[in-house]
Amino acid sequence: MAYKRCTVQIGMDEAELVDLPAIRSLHNLHDDDLEGLKYLLWGDSRPLVSAHEGELPPAPFSRPDVLIHLVDASTLGRHLELTLELIELGLPIVIGLNMMDEARRKGVSIDIEALEKELGVPVVPMTAIKGLGISALFEQTVAAVRNGVCPVPQPAGEHIAAWSSQLHEALDTPELHDAFRVPRTFLMMQLMQSDHYFSSELKCHFPNLTNAFELIRGKADAALPRTLADEVAADRHHRAANLFASAARVSHRSKTITWEDRLDAIFLHPRWGLVGSLTVFAMILFMVFEVSTGLDAITAAQLAQMAEQWVPESTGGVIGHAVIDGLIGLIGIVIPYMLPLVLMLVTLEESGIMPRIAFVVDRFFHHIGLHGKVAVPFLLGLGCNVPAIAATKSVVSGRDRVVASLLITFVPCSARSAIILALGGKYLGGIGIFGIFMLNLVIIAILGKLLTRRYPEISPGLIQDIPAYAMPKIQPVLHATWHRTRDILTIVTPLLVGGSIILALLHHFGADMWVNQLLAPVTVWALGLPVVLGVPILFGVLRKELSLLMIYQALGTFEVGSVLDWVQISTFLIFLMFYVPCVSTFAVMLKVIGRKEALFSIILSIGVALLCAFAVRMLLEGSRLIL
Repeated sequence: MAYKRCTVQIGMDEAELVDLPAIRSLHNLHDDDLEGLKYLLWGDSRPLVSAHEGELPPAPFSRPDVLIHLVDASTLGRHLELTLELIELGLPIVIGLNMMDEARRKGVSIDIEALEKELGVPVVPMTAIKGLGISALFEQTVAAVRNGVCPVPQPAGEHIAAWSSQLHEALDTPELHDAFRVPRTFLMMQLMQSDHYFSSELKCHFPNLTNAFELIRGKADAALPRTLADEVAADRHHRAANLFASAARVSHRSKTITWEDRLDAIFLHPRWGLVGSLTVFAMILFMVFEVSTGLDAITAAQLAQMAEQWVPESTGGVIGHAVIDGLIGLIGIVIPYMLPLVLMLVTLEESGIMPRIAFVVDRFFHHIGLHGKVAVPFLLGLGCNVPAIAATKSVVSGRDRVVASLLITFVPCSARSAIILALGGKYLGGIGIFGIFMLNLVIIAILGKLLTRRYPEISPGLIQDIPAYAMPKIQPVLHATWHRTRDILTIVTPLLVGGSIILALLHHFGADMWVNQLLAPVTVWALGLPVVLGVPILFGVLRKELSLLMIYQALGTFEVGSVLDWVQISTFLIFLMFYVPCVSTFAVMLKVIGRKEALFSIILSIGVALLCAFAVRMLLEGSRLIL
């Protein structure tokens, strides 16, 4: 039997999950199903009765500490029969009551507390395909292992209880229990149902006890309306039906579907959820673009027109003008572009939509070889790469932390998104912006595949929790938005103003031409850009926002479209999207993944940026010639 195993991180605990084949009963099993039952009973320790089956143990690992029984809540009555059998195994059990949404659609309402009380085991309502209840299921599982309490098998019906007692007396010998090494109730039930495996082992190893057993079973078959095996099955079915009747009720279908269910049908659909998530981000970009255009027109654009009227000639005047340009650039980035984007992302998080998007994106990360737990840091990266990389430290470790950190540097943070929106939105349109972001997604997927091959070790999985929907409250949203953008005042402003002054002085004294000439192989030959953009590209490592301001200064105008054509703007934006992360991002990478991997990140980003920008430039140039 090929066991499916995976390691999962549950808080501070690490557990190994073993997935067994789905079965409907524990008696008369064959092939892989029987091997699965042997694993539940004996693990890697072979009992005396199966010593003749070979030298290898029944399973390659020890008997489980706890059993998670996943039950379809929409057909609970049928599954409770198996639950009653599993309780006889003598293991702690946690029931995952899955597909609760389907149960509600069918009008089935389940009293969880009543079911727990009747069975004597924890019951966790969940909808696994939507990520609901999974975290609670594993929390209950860890608690069950620590408590070490096994549920007590429920007594059989009165009409078979007497025969069960007789069999217990006839077969209750130390030699028998030592040989089978299974719970007594379970062994009696298997023999009473004439299970092929246990009956044959009893006959092979204990012929005398087999004769006594056959005598009692023959009397039972004659006295009961049906055979003893059929009566045991009927009794279990009757007890399961009573359990269902005491813990569940059926209501009208129309009363069971809530607005949360309808929203989850959009965001957590197994096939269309990813499309829905991409649609949400496309709408965000569109809304930001529409809002930003208006805000830019009444803020930075007017300030820029006023500043262009002043052309200083002295060194002091140049420095003063540079300070003003830096502040105008800050206003032009933060107010129209960064604030609306961060505000919308925070609103999605507070409403509960963003965690659902993270759950859906989980499949994407598994496809490229990572656990879905990295989805949350990646989504944080849309605001800023610095807290995103720092977040990987708390949710992943080892290989996943390194790969996730390397990939997060390619996630378009709010600063890079602001530049793309500012230039792309103005000169490339909505389709151009969407194309750039889709290219970014494709590159991340390809790099993920390549990097997971470079780091082949597997890290333990982590359980994602999905909160309930909530109406975003103004104060928490504004507080979170300020928390994510406050570094603008303390970090970005000095860098923008300082970089603007340095660039202006380099230009004032003619020293910028030397830097531009050194970078000409990149700017002119590879990217097809004006040579004067070398300095803005170089200073982009301080902050991405600085590149946009320096473009304006290097080109001598805020109307970039009058100097660069659409191919050059596209090439520059793609290069800037993948280009070396800012200094603050590099600094946090040193702490999270170490110097070696942080330096590798720089080499990787430069290579990817040059390759992608050059390829897109050639493609666009070719299409322009054809058209």
